[in-house]
Amino acid sequence: MTTPEPAPSFVLVGWGYRSRAWWEAARGIGVTCAGIVVRSPRETPAPSFGSIAEAVATTGARFVVSSVGWTSAAAVIAESVDLGLPILSETPPAADLEGLDTLWSQVGGSGLVQVAEQYPHYPSHAARLALVRSGALGTPTQVQVSSTQLYHAVALMRAHLDARPGPALVTATTTSAPLLQPLSRAGWTPDPAPTDATTTHAVIQFGAPGEGRSGVYDFTDLQTRNLLRVRRLVVRGTHGELDGEQVLRWGGPETVLSSRIERRQSGHDLDMSGYDSETLSHGDHVLWRNPWPGRRWSDDEHATAAVLAQMATWVSDSEAGSSAPGPYPLAEACQDAAIGFAIEEAVRRGAPVTLADQPWW
Repeated sequence: MTTPEPAPSFVLVGWGYRSRAWWEAARGIGVTCAGIVVRSPRETPAPSFGSIAEAVATTGARFVVSSVGWTSAAAVIAESVDLGLPILSETPPAADLEGLDTLWSQVGGSGLVQVAEQYPHYPSHAARLALVRSGALGTPTQVQVSSTQLYHAVALMRAHLDARPGPALVTATTTSAPLLQPLSRAGWTPDPAPTDATTTHAVIQFGAPGEGRSGVYDFTDLQTRNLLRVRRLVVRGTHGELDGEQVLRWGGPETVLSSRIERRQSGHDLDMSGYDSETLSHGDHVLWRNPWPGRRWSDDEHATAAVLAQMATWVSDSEAGSSAPGPYPLAEACQDAAIGFAIEEAVRRGAPVTLADQPWW
C-alpha cells in the first residue's frame, strides 16, 4: 500500500481574528501551520518569526497564508512571490482599483497567488451551486444577493452565473433608515435603540451588452451580523428559479415542479449522535456532504477549512507538475474586488460605472 504524501505545511502571516480561524481550520483538517509571522513579539500557538523568509528558512513550509488587513495584503503577497512561494491571501488583495492594477503588474504573471474567498464554500452556497450547475434551472441569468458585502457578494454572483472576468456595468444607489443592530463581532450589544443604517442597492451587468447575465446587490450596514435581516440568495434561470432553499423548475409541458434543498442536521431531539451538519440534498441527490464529520463546525468554519484544504492540494499538485488553476486565482479576486470598488464609485458619482480593459482579463 502506498503511503499518501503528507499535506504541505504553511506559514501564517498575522495573528488576529481571522488568523485564529485559519489556525483552527488547519488543526481540524490535518494541515500543519509551521510558524506565524508577527510584527511584534506576542504569544502564538506556533513558533513566531519576524519575516516570511526567516519562517520558511527555519520551518521548510511550502506555502504562505496571509491574514492581514487589505491595506497590508499587497506587500505580503509581493514578499511571498519574491521568495517563490505560493500564497493564499485574505480578501480583497488590495485596497483600491489602483492597488489591484499595481499588484497585478507585480505578481499577476507568477501563478503563485490564490485568494481566500470563502463564501462560495459555505455548505448552503456549495449546495446551491451544485444544483445550478446540474442544469435544474436551465441557464442561470440573474443572481440576487442580500447577505454579505461588495466583493463577497460579487463572488457569489459570478460563481452561480459562471461569469468569467470581463466587462461589467454597475449602477448603484443608497437609502438610509433606522435599524437596530443587536450584534457585533464582540457579541450582543446592550443598546436597544435603532440607529440610521445605509442600504446600498446595485445592479451589475456582467459581460458585453446583450449577454443577459446580471446581479442584484442589496446590502445594509453591518448586515452580515444582523440577525434582524434575512439572508437572501436568488438564482433565476431560463427554466426555473432558486430562492434560498425553495426550487421552482419546469418539468415538461404544462408542468411546474416545486421542491426544496433539505439540510440533514444531527443532534436534534432524540438524535444522540451529536450536533453536526451531515448533508444538503435535493430529492435523491446529495448536493453537499460534510467532509469532516465530528468537527461540529459552523458553516463559516467549514468554508474556511475547504479553502485551506483546496490550497494545500493545489500546492501539492503544482509541485507535481499540474497546471490546474487552483482554488481562487488572483484574477478572479481582482475582478470581484474591482466590481466592489465600482459599486462604491457608482454611489459616489450618482452615475453608472463601467469596468473595462482590466489587465487580469
